[in-house]
This record gives sequence, C-alpha cells and structure tokens, in this order.
Amino acid sequence: MLQMRELLEQLQEWRTAGVRAALARVVDTDGSGPRDPGAAMAVSESGQVIGSVSGGCVEGAVVGEGLEVLDAGIGRVVTFGYSDDDAFAVGLTCGGTVQLYIEPFDPPAVDGAPAPTDLFGQLQQLIGEHRPAVLATVIEATNPAVVGAKLLATPGPPGAPAAPGRRGETTGTLGSRELDRIVARDALGELDAGTTSVRHYGPDGEAGERAVTIFIESFAPPPRLFIFGAIDFTAALCRVAKVLGFHVTVCDARATFATAARFPLADEVIVDWPHRLLEGLTTPLTGRDAVCVLTHDNKFDVPAIMAALDSGVGYLGALGSRRTADGRHQQLIAAGATPDQLMALHAPIGLDLGGRSPEETAISIAAEIIALRNGRTSSSLRNTGGPIHG
Repeated sequence: MLQMRELLEQLQEWRTAGVRAALARVVDTDGSGPRDPGAAMAVSESGQVIGSVSGGCVEGAVVGEGLEVLDAGIGRVVTFGYSDDDAFAVGLTCGGTVQLYIEPFDPPAVDGAPAPTDLFGQLQQLIGEHRPAVLATVIEATNPAVVGAKLLATPGPPGAPAAPGRRGETTGTLGSRELDRIVARDALGELDAGTTSVRHYGPDGEAGERAVTIFIESFAPPPRLFIFGAIDFTAALCRVAKVLGFHVTVCDARATFATAARFPLADEVIVDWPHRLLEGLTTPLTGRDAVCVLTHDNKFDVPAIMAALDSGVGYLGALGSRRTADGRHQQLIAAGATPDQLMALHAPIGLDLGGRSPEETAISIAAEIIALRNGRTSSSLRNTGGPIHG
C-alpha cells in the first residue's frame, strides 16, 4: 500500500515539469475495505498513474474522477461500494465501501496561507528528516471556498520546549484562526497515537457540528526494529522487516561480525553492547517499535533484555531453544526482572509455524510482531470468524 509519503517525490517532479496531476487519498472505509485511510494514488493529466487506493477494484474509475477534478479545479469526496444490482458496476468485490478525497495537486491557496503544494514540499522535507508531522485537509464544507485548505502541524524542533498555550508548530490555515487552533490540537493527538481519521467541526472548531469535515493524516517516523546479534538469522530478519516498513538497526559488540557489508539492508549497523545502545537512545522506544535479541548468549542477552523491559517498546523477543529460554528466564529474575515484566518477553521468539531456516524464522518473528500489534492470535483465518481486518 503506497501512502502519500511515497508519492510526493513523483508529484513534485510532475509539478516542476509543468505536468498537472490529481491526488486521491483514502479518507474512510466501511466494512472490508481493501486499503486503510492514507492509501494514495495520483494521476497525471496524460493519464499516468502511480500508487493504488483499492488494489485494482476502482482504480480505473478513480482515473476518470481525477481528470474531472483537474478540469473543475476543486477537490471532492467520492465513494465507491459494492453493487448487488449490477455485477459489472464499478465497486469493491470485497463488499466494503471506500471514501476518497480527490484534489488537484496544485489547487489555489486560501487567502493568507502558503500554497498547498508548498505545504506538501514542507511535509516531504519533514518526512525525509524522519520528523513526525500531521496534515489536516478540509475535504467538505458548507463554505466551498475552504475545500482543499490545509494545515501542517509538527510537535516542533527536536528538544525544543513547547510554546505557552499551544502545542507544536503549524503552517497554513483552514480558514479560521480558532478552527486552526482546535484542529492543530486534535491533529497532534492523532500524531501521538499514529492514527489517521476524519473529524467534523463547526466553522470555528465547535464540537458536535458538521460545517467542516477534515481529513487528519499522520506521518509518524517509521517504526524501529533493533536486532541484537549479527548472525545469519539477522540478515533474513532485516529483509522481512524492511518489507514491513521498519527502520532497522543491527547491533553487536563484536566488530568482526557487525559490518554493513554483512547486512546491506540494515539502516544502521552499530558496534556496541546492546544494553548501552538502548540506554543511550535520545528518542525513547514506543509501542510501535520492536526489539529482537538473537545472540542467545546471556552475557549479551540479559543486559539487553533488562534494558528493553524498562522501555516502552511494543514487542520484545529473544531467540533460543526452550531450554535456553528457561535458563535465561532464571538469570533475568536474578537480575531483578519481575514476573509481570517477563510476561512481555516473547521467548522462544516467533509464532509456531514449524520453520527452521533463517528465512522461515524471520517470517515467524514478523508474524508474531504483526499479531501482537493487531491484538490477534496465530489462528488460521479458516478457523476463525469475524472481520478479517480489525
């Protein structure tokens, strides 16, 4: 699934070359939608397409809608759903409904605000610097003049104190100073949670009204995966983790093994003791991050796990046999770990898929991370009921 962050470079290239384009983003879904909010595609005036909003179900129709939006010069919300009356109607075969906001990539600016494409350029720069940002866009309003207006908010420069009476920094306007203030507050809350949503307000940010509909899109830095131990399983896990969008750091105290040549897909390869790396992080671990301890050597494992247990990391796993895990468990207790803390440790690491190779093990680890993130078990979909997507 491509999001706007992946499309921005091509969109900016089109704009520089004088090529007009329409940008379509999934803003909401109902039922079994094939893409989550934030999925994006763009179509140039010549019909060139990048990205996807449904995996092939409605892309052809979105091209047509996008070209119409370019002619009209103003964005609009379009909804696609399943049609029982006409099996060949444009819609979603999965039975769900997807709501898109389609807009010209170079729409007119609201008076006194930077042009929206300038905000996209700022957003692209923030993403490139791995800084969190959130973009609020008016997608529907009783006042058509503000449709397409945008507000870009960030928590502020790293380490900078928050200004009195407000959070973060903002650029742009949604058409009302009070609306800007309320939406910036709510948008930064969405950013903290790493979520994307649609919200409704009155013209000056009043709650419980629907004069303005705003799509709030979070651009949090990629989740981090710290892999401790420069072994063959590590290279396989790097490959799988990059597919899942992780920023991958490999760390091992043994310089002979911890080399960029051995792990070319890792974003960082660090020679240090793992626990010292965790203790020295300037950005604390969050629930989106993961730590995988693969050395199965207690002089490395125990200090690293103890440091991770004291962090806010979302997933913590350690490689090794059941006998290794049992012995390590006792050493962790001796080091001061509590039974409640140890409940957060996945050891032996990974789901029980029966695989043995480094690649199979990497997939089982990634599957466990995904299941934990979504609050699911490892049961086969065939043997469960309810929605496929939580």
